[in-house]
Amino acid sequence: MNAIPKPRRVALFITCIIDNFYPDVGDASVELIERAGAAVDFPPDQMCCGQPGYNGGFQADARAVAERWLDAFRDAECVVTPSGSCAAMVRHEYPVLFKGTPREAEALRLAKRTFELSEFLVDVMGMTDPGTRLPRPMRAAIHDSCHGLRELGVSSQPRTLLAKVGNLSLAELPGHDQCCGFGGLFAIKMSAISGAMLSEKIGAIDGLTGVDLIIAGDASCLMHMNGGLSRRGSKRRVIHLAEALTGRIAAQP
Repeated sequence: MNAIPKPRRVALFITCIIDNFYPDVGDASVELIERAGAAVDFPPDQMCCGQPGYNGGFQADARAVAERWLDAFRDAECVVTPSGSCAAMVRHEYPVLFKGTPREAEALRLAKRTFELSEFLVDVMGMTDPGTRLPRPMRAAIHDSCHGLRELGVSSQPRTLLAKVGNLSLAELPGHDQCCGFGGLFAIKMSAISGAMLSEKIGAIDGLTGVDLIIAGDASCLMHMNGGLSRRGSKRRVIHLAEALTGRIAAQP
């Protein structure tokens, strides 16, 4: 993805899951974007990007939802979201969804200007140090979320930023690039396979020694893996990258 010039203002796309279940991730994202030197706008009319309907094969319904997303962000100089999944939807699927429609050019413009949080911080704003120091030494491992890794190429960016967090050291999670099994509608339509994938991921997490927490860049992965860890009775938890980069992990076991 070719970086754009550093924007003075960005529009924060908070996503449905973060809005409803992880609001602290939104606050942490604002803090990081401002630390990087950009002001943050929050379009109040923003809504779902349309990914669930699109992935389910309901393109017309997805387009109707996506049009409202375009309305909300039409004036944005740059859109940033703490979700590789939703960023990938806008960047890669909006050009397909709106191809041949009156809003194709608008969708293409925003697709080129929508970024996952860590790629925005590193690739666009040039941040390498988030300026955070944890109150005590902690060790963490990274789970690479599928859409961010495979569709956006987000892998080095989170590690670049986390390497500079004081009192934080990183361990390697076996199968760090292996899907946790959520996959949106996949977890509902193919629950048995999803559950088996989750069990394998939880087994890898439980097998780590000397690791305090797991870090991921997509809230859907957090929700899925934390549910599995909780049901297994594990005290380990998965937190969002933005929380780790701002030191918002004091409440973690």
